[in-house]
Amino acid sequence: MKLLFASDSFKGTLTSEQTIELLTKAAGEAFGECECGGVPVADGGEGTVDAVIHATKGEIISKQVHGPLMEPEDSYYGKLDDQRAVMEMAAASGLPMIPIDQRDPRKATSYGTGELLKDILDRGFTDVSIAIGGSATNDGGMGCVRALGVKFLDQEGNELEGRGSDLIKVAHIDVSGLDPRVKDVKFTAMCDVNNPLCGKDGATYTFGKQKGGTPEILDELELGMQNYRDVIIRELGINPDDMPGSGAAGGLGAALLVFLHAELKSGIETVLDLIDFDERLSGVDLVVTGEGQTDWQSCFGKVVQGVGSRCKKQGVPAAALVGSMGTGAEQIFDHGICSLMTTVNGVMPLQEALDNAEDLYYRGAVRMFRFIKTGMDMR
Repeated sequence: MKLLFASDSFKGTLTSEQTIELLTKAAGEAFGECECGGVPVADGGEGTVDAVIHATKGEIISKQVHGPLMEPEDSYYGKLDDQRAVMEMAAASGLPMIPIDQRDPRKATSYGTGELLKDILDRGFTDVSIAIGGSATNDGGMGCVRALGVKFLDQEGNELEGRGSDLIKVAHIDVSGLDPRVKDVKFTAMCDVNNPLCGKDGATYTFGKQKGGTPEILDELELGMQNYRDVIIRELGINPDDMPGSGAAGGLGAALLVFLHAELKSGIETVLDLIDFDERLSGVDLVVTGEGQTDWQSCFGKVVQGVGSRCKKQGVPAAALVGSMGTGAEQIFDHGICSLMTTVNGVMPLQEALDNAEDLYYRGAVRMFRFIKTGMDMR
């Protein structure tokens, strides 16, 4: 029997690699001799670069950049081969980089994300995947593309820094200095939201509060974002609000679409393609996946849904071992997951479950595999 393990991390407790180790040990206890393999996976959010590098035996490239408040930050991205690189916006312009008491989306910039992209261009990569979750910014991606040579000018012709507070000041966009190498690069933005740039469902009102925006700040930023959009329409002939996903990552989605002609693609689908997941299913009898909590949201671009759907297409049964089940968890059965089991084995406080996550996961894996073995024996 050949088993493949492809679980997301359990945030704050187990890494994807740890789940592989525990599942392998549990499978050995339940089945005895069996062939086990594993591949770390992520859905385009935190940990995506690490998972892809590990799965592809890639290389980490370190780079110092300017963080969201323009302070020096040590960052990195992944080299998969001579052509392909993968990076996370959060590694350069992420919300955790700003202390809670200093969070203000008017002051934050995505400039460091652009610095990572410039280093990728300098090294000659031509296929770049960018995970854009976890941003601290609401600058419309101005900072990012400014690092690549685009200039945003005010009414007097002064160049703007590219922070959220600069959105309202944009009067002209000079793209003549955009790094010419971008036209020869395929950019893929890992994005699982369809929000427009502006409006009640746009970047500011949907994501700005968690970045430190008060109602007054959000109103100010929304007026700025509308101005930024209108200048893009007037000077570039493109309406970002007509492009689903343009509001992702504080408007970075718009900048990647408008200036770099990126393709927005599901995070989990991008990751599964990068790690050649379909090829790994060859000859596999069972796949085990999982995540910290499964609920109705898991059906929209999360690891369990992505893995299950790929398995379903190839006729490979897939089971999920998860930390807990929430409302609508059973909907995941429509996406290739045949069985769903939780690691928690009784009523307990959340902290107790977190403190004992490794033991609970292992014991849950043994129970799951014993159920599967019972089904095999019945057959």
